Amino acid sequence: MRVFDLPPSAEEMAAIAEQAMLAIPRHLAQHVRGLAILIEEFPEAEVLEELGIKDWFGLLGLYQGVSLDQQSIGDIPGDLDRIYLYRRPLLDAWASGEDSLEDLIGNTLIHEIGHHFGLSDDDMERLEAD
Repeated sequence: MRVFDLPPSAEEMAAIAEQAMLAIPRHLAQHVRGLAILIEEFPEAEVLEELGIKDWFGLLGLYQGVSLDQQSIGDIPGDLDRIYLYRRPLLDAWASGEDSLEDLIGNTLIHEIGHHFGLSDDDMERLEAD
């Protein structure tokens, strides 16, 4: 676990996310190449409204793109697939919980990669329960 004197910057959180990406098994990692990981302070108000989330700290990450189960070989990519990690909500969850920041970022990243693979929140909850 790292010790921080000040809350980690977006750059430091991006480095933690990069380390988490290196831990993904090779057979899965090949499917996340080119997936952009962006650190933002907070989600945009429109995103929260669209998801029905009223708390600015209620969303740790978000996948935006066309999930692999919806892509076709003939598709022309319209835009880059992205995972947003929201710095301030992650820091708040870290400060109020027992998980390390690395674990929170890693778990959030894996959750959003699950969406990239086409899994719903319910699918992921079932997988975690098994």
